[in-house]
Amino acid sequence: MNPKKLTGEKAAEFISDGMIIGLGTGSTAYYAIKKVGEMVRDGLNVKAVPTSKETAELALEEGIELIELSQVEKLDLTIDGADEVDPDFNLIKGGGGALLREKIVAAATEKLIIIVDESKLVDKLGDFLLPVEVTPFSWQYTQKMINKMGGSSEIRKKDGEIFVTDNDNYILDCDFGKIEKPEKLTIDLNTIPGVVENGIFAKMAEVVVVGHNDGKIEVLYR
Repeated sequence: MNPKKLTGEKAAEFISDGMIIGLGTGSTAYYAIKKVGEMVRDGLNVKAVPTSKETAELALEEGIELIELSQVEKLDLTIDGADEVDPDFNLIKGGGGALLREKIVAAATEKLIIIVDESKLVDKLGDFLLPVEVTPFSWQYTQKMINKMGGSSEIRKKDGEIFVTDNDNYILDCDFGKIEKPEKLTIDLNTIPGVVENGIFAKMAEVVVVGHNDGKIEVLYR
């Protein structure tokens, strides 16, 4: 059994007719989007805001109507994945590079539903490197400022070239060890000039749907 598929399809059950929803990015969100597409073809009426170009392309292929976030006051719910989830529902996101748009969409959302397999549940955030989106201008200086906070970081590369986000920024993957105070770290990082956003989503999730390898699905509420 594929726990990612199970959780994606389970999360889609939260969607009702007439909702305006956010669609996340990544391998788990993929299955939720596929399921929403199936529901739309069966008559479900929804509009969606995608969190990346990749998600927008998939949603259009599935026949899901897309809108801009600027066209609405809020979103009813968003379904997205995460790289880590702690017991307080703090998240690390951004492994796929879409953290900025994902955080903007999450902030506009009444109910953020996170879908993960059991391997993403952790006691404390930090085993997964924390993505920090930075401006290309003098990114090395921004990196020095981040490292002065007690971490280490590497510029993200893809196929030997610096990875560029949908917003034409770079990503530094940062190692702070175990993150004791996620809310403080996210604020501290965002005060550094050149940092656009970071991948800590502190207490933004309302629901976490967990898929287990034995086929069991857990729905956890904050």
